[in-house]
Amino acid sequence: MNLPEIKGPEQKRLPFKQKLKWTLAILVLFFILSNIELWGLGPNSLQQFEFLAIILGASFGSILSLGIGPIVTASIVLQLLKGSGLLKLDTSTHDGRVFFQGLQKTLALFFIVFEAIIYIFLGGLSPDLALAPAAFRNAQLILVAQLILGGVIVLFMDEVINKWGFGSGISLFIAAGVSSQVFVRAFSPLTQSGVIAFGTGQAPVGVIWIFFRSLASGDPLNAVRAISSIIATVLVFAFAVYAQAMKVEIPLSFGRVRGHGVRWPLNFIYTSNIPVILVAALLANVQLWARLMQSSVEGKGLTSGVMHWISLHIFGQYAGNIPISGLSRWAFSPNLLDEFFAFITSGVFNWFSLLQAGTFALFMMGGAVLFSIFWVQTAGMDARSQAKQIMDSGLQIPGFRRDERVLESILKRYIFPLTIMGGLTVGFLAASADVIGALTSGTGILLTVMIIYRLYEEIAQQHMMDMYPALRKMMG
Repeated sequence: MNLPEIKGPEQKRLPFKQKLKWTLAILVLFFILSNIELWGLGPNSLQQFEFLAIILGASFGSILSLGIGPIVTASIVLQLLKGSGLLKLDTSTHDGRVFFQGLQKTLALFFIVFEAIIYIFLGGLSPDLALAPAAFRNAQLILVAQLILGGVIVLFMDEVINKWGFGSGISLFIAAGVSSQVFVRAFSPLTQSGVIAFGTGQAPVGVIWIFFRSLASGDPLNAVRAISSIIATVLVFAFAVYAQAMKVEIPLSFGRVRGHGVRWPLNFIYTSNIPVILVAALLANVQLWARLMQSSVEGKGLTSGVMHWISLHIFGQYAGNIPISGLSRWAFSPNLLDEFFAFITSGVFNWFSLLQAGTFALFMMGGAVLFSIFWVQTAGMDARSQAKQIMDSGLQIPGFRRDERVLESILKRYIFPLTIMGGLTVGFLAASADVIGALTSGTGILLTVMIIYRLYEEIAQQHMMDMYPALRKMMG
């Protein structure tokens, strides 16, 4: 496919400093663009969806309002088409992978245009409502053009990171957004209105300050509530690091060199963070579509008809920021920690929130398993591809005949169970953190931990000798 692309480096292995330079440059550009507001923007009904913004790597109201949403949505569609057998494509060959990547980019460009139109014309992002009809329509088209420009920029920034930097652009954008939010929610001395909290009588955003403020004012309940969110974040972080470090190592030997061998690692979380990104983005899109459709229905004054029925019973509708019907209600994670503290103070517990939390956890775990299976098949991580890679490296399992089919049958014993258990684990961790009230979304924390851990492994394995001595010592 003749699509515009970022040219990759000519040398096979880029130096550490060059990769670091490109990675930092793209991250700085990402933060700058996230703070450039859309020209001509009026009401911004998407600003309240912080969870969606984190998962989509977006900043609603800025030129990067689409974030990585179109890229991830394109990936989800192709995963489902290939996994269901509707798309016949052999990604184990070079031509197949090239075609798949070109198809994914084409689909991402389509979703950039499609989502930009949806965001604007369904009222998620709107021009000034006081404009005359003709001017209002022109302002809508200008906003769509800005969103398309931002979406294309993100697409190419992701490609720059993939070819010239560390890791994946999608992953780094999510990690950057989550890290900044955790830092703000933990340490920010500002109030919600953006002024210094000290001396104003208003509560700061940072829970560390809320904790000390509550202790000083003799309010132990709020102090415990504040510190509980920090403890929840630390616990999820610790469990995620532990699960990420678990692996199965298969002993291999060089067929022609006796006495020398290596260990082929298969991580417990075999498919890394990709499946949880996909399922979280899918749930985020459901909630976003629900809100946009509700805005459109209410804007047209519809109280009956097909569109109203779909909005009410399929996607669901909201009362304020709380979903009250449809899929959105069951894809929403209640804060059980807040429910517990409400029970202490009022003696009343909302038992429906437990059912809601259980359903949300099942969505996350089931979706993570499903996308893990699809990802293994499409990303060349299945037993056949791994066996071929091992054979091409001149390795074999000691005591077994050097045959790709034998090696594939042995790897199947490990890869499929790891795919299932890893998917269940990441889904459970993400859902648990969401429902126990961590500093940011559980999916965001889990993704950030896994992204940084994988980045650490990549740097440690490929660029250890290129680092500065102090950094090399810190990396171990």
